[in-house]
Amino acid sequence: MNGGGACIAEARRFAADFLARARSGHGVPVSARATDLTQLVVSELVTNAHKYAPGPLLLDLRITDAVVVVCVHDSVGVRPEARAVDPRRIGQHGLEIVMAVAEDFRVDLEPDGKRVTASITLAP
Repeated sequence: MNGGGACIAEARRFAADFLARARSGHGVPVSARATDLTQLVVSELVTNAHKYAPGPLLLDLRITDAVVVVCVHDSVGVRPEARAVDPRRIGQHGLEIVMAVAEDFRVDLEPDGKRVTASITLAP
């Protein structure tokens, strides 16, 4: 995906379509909650990559076991950090949200940037 705010909406649609195809075409049990959370995580991770990393980003979705794994690759080799809790702060809560709703979260530094990965449980 290349820049532009439209890539965030495109990424959300891609995630929803991916899970719908998994459910209808492959019989994977995907709850409505999992679809909503996946779209939220995709939106936050793609937004961060779009906002802080120059160049293209890559969104990768896969299903393993009972989770959907969301990976966003970008060109900045620096680990993102959740900011300290501040209820007065407006915005910049995306990473906190992702870490709160994801079953697993990690950041892997790579020679050409980083890969941020979050896993969401598919069924309640």
